[in-house]
Amino acid sequence: MAGVLRVERVWVETFTGLRMTQFSGSLKVVRERGGNGTLRGRPWSLPLAERVLLVAVYYRTNLTMRQLDPLFGVSSSTACRVIQRLGPLLALESVSRPADAADRLWIVDGTLVPVRDRHVGSSPRNYRFSANLQVIVDADTRLVIAAAHPVPGTTADAHAWRASGLAKHCQGVTVLGGAAYLHCQMVVPHRKRPHRPLLPGEQADNAAHRKVRARVEHVIGRMKNYKILQDCRQRGDGLHHAVQAVALMLNLALAS
Repeated sequence: MAGVLRVERVWVETFTGLRMTQFSGSLKVVRERGGNGTLRGRPWSLPLAERVLLVAVYYRTNLTMRQLDPLFGVSSSTACRVIQRLGPLLALESVSRPADAADRLWIVDGTLVPVRDRHVGSSPRNYRFSANLQVIVDADTRLVIAAAHPVPGTTADAHAWRASGLAKHCQGVTVLGGAAYLHCQMVVPHRKRPHRPLLPGEQADNAAHRKVRARVEHVIGRMKNYKILQDCRQRGDGLHHAVQAVALMLNLALAS
């Protein structure tokens, strides 16, 4: 199989979970962002389409470089260089303020991603060594609007949100958040006061809040179908690039 791999529908759908049209969208993004480089110097042993497939397979399956070696017919060092070169090019595009911002509803939630890099993550109580990732999702389309740079897993969601800089993307947009985002300029559920139960109207508001907010949890669950977000071995900005690429590929899948 090594050396004769071709980007065919069965390979794309089996190893990446993307349809061919969705993979073509990822390939187009990488090509437009200069994925082929200057075409000077020593050429890559794989064409661009197969290099993008290698990156997508890596993020989806979290195979090691030694496992990618026989699958794509390249050395482990080449596979590593391909991921380091093309991974950042699959980053989710920055979102500007939508024209119908007043009518939009975005949802924010944080999730923990297990990591190996001790400089990126930390060990929160009752969980693995991990990083805290803040994600914004559109309530209507389920598209990922933005994903923050990961912070250590011991960071509280409210602090991670304030430090992420994502608030600037939400100007004029109604943002829904959980109880952890108190005083973050979001719509949060009513909190029970000491010795005073919630009023019936407040209970109904909280029920409606939970129902809508569940959408962001569903999106994060789909993001974690990419196994790179279940146990990230990348160091430095590797997790950040992986999250951005996963968000982009998920958006391509949802938009098609």
